[in-house]
Amino acid sequence: MAQECLTIALATRWGSHSAHVIHKDIPKLKPEPKTNLPSLSKAKLEALIEEAVVDAYGDEEQTCGFFTMIEEHLTLPFTVCILGAEAVVEKVDMTRDGRIVAVCQRDGMKQRIEILDLSLPKPAPAGAEWIAAYSHWRKGF
Repeated sequence: MAQECLTIALATRWGSHSAHVIHKDIPKLKPEPKTNLPSLSKAKLEALIEEAVVDAYGDEEQTCGFFTMIEEHLTLPFTVCILGAEAVVEKVDMTRDGRIVAVCQRDGMKQRIEILDLSLPKPAPAGAEWIAAYSHWRKGF
């Protein structure tokens, strides 16, 4: 599979010397994966955010608030497609470094995937609006 590249030419001048041209192939960034988050109004997202972070101070406590809401409201298990293979999201968890992850299982093996990197099925499972609110909050709404 060929990788798409962007060629950039740079020219520099050193004193009275002529310009040097350097060609560099830089891989193009792939677009962010489609997560299939539910489409919610800004007002609904802000209301969910307010509910998740009430009485929470600082990013760590607020992230814990979102984790609690996702854990309580997201209907589990559900099936997702990861790198072309079906896997089952069994639960959500929080890592030691404060990331909210989905614990995915396939053929007896488990893998943690950051919840915002997970491509949700269509239709999204009940409770996925909390993931959308978390995504909106992380972007600094």
